[in-house]
Amino acid sequence: MREDWPWFVLLVIALVWLVPALGIFMASIRPIAEISHGWWSLQPFTVTWKNYATVLSSRGIGRAFLTSLIITIPATIIPIFICSSAAYAFAFLHFPGRAVLYLMIVSSFVLPGQVALIPLIKLLGQWRLIDTYLGIILVHIAFCLGWSIFLFKNSFAAFPSELIEAAKMDGCGHFRIYFSIVLPLSRPVLGAMAIMQFLWTWNELLFPLVFLRTKTPLTVALVNLKGRYAPEWDLLSAGTIISMTVPLMIFVFLQRFFVSGLTGGIEK
Repeated sequence: MREDWPWFVLLVIALVWLVPALGIFMASIRPIAEISHGWWSLQPFTVTWKNYATVLSSRGIGRAFLTSLIITIPATIIPIFICSSAAYAFAFLHFPGRAVLYLMIVSSFVLPGQVALIPLIKLLGQWRLIDTYLGIILVHIAFCLGWSIFLFKNSFAAFPSELIEAAKMDGCGHFRIYFSIVLPLSRPVLGAMAIMQFLWTWNELLFPLVFLRTKTPLTVALVNLKGRYAPEWDLLSAGTIISMTVPLMIFVFLQRFFVSGLTGGIEK
């Protein structure tokens, strides 16, 4: 029994974390009249999918869902290659000013995003990128460079130096080492970075509110569901469940893909 207590504690924590999600789901499949006194009130209990149909059709959640995908997918994929290649250079190449440049880049991720809003508005305005997909994608990419390069560089630094030297002795250049050795062995950290960047970009509210006008991602669309006089809890709950589906699928897929790749590499 003493050996099983950590699992029991983890189970209790998981159940506590699932309670809000369960409440949101219960509220999303019931009429507003039944959840006005709390989703835990089960008398009466009527199941309806009208809330989902309403938010997807008349409240613009469907279009906002597509907008979030257009923003989040490139803002997640592009930094993977930029940050991993930059981290490779910092980890395995020697050039003047490497330590100073690395410190400058890494120190940028301690800068709060709110501090850079006014300079970014002026910069994107000069480039005519306000209210464009490219503009908001560039903002998301810029704010992930510091911590992503830091994450990749620490992972690459743990590589055995003998492995890199052996590849060089076999005639491999840096591009071959990067694509054939470093990236395949870095699947866990690639997955971790992709999951974190996808979740942060998908759930971001401040940047879309500031830099977008006519394009509405999912987070902004959910804010617009709050209603004029009182929150429409049934529609808000349905929209929240819809917004949770893609991050949950991405998390499960990337976790299984990269963990299975790591275990498969270990077995080989």
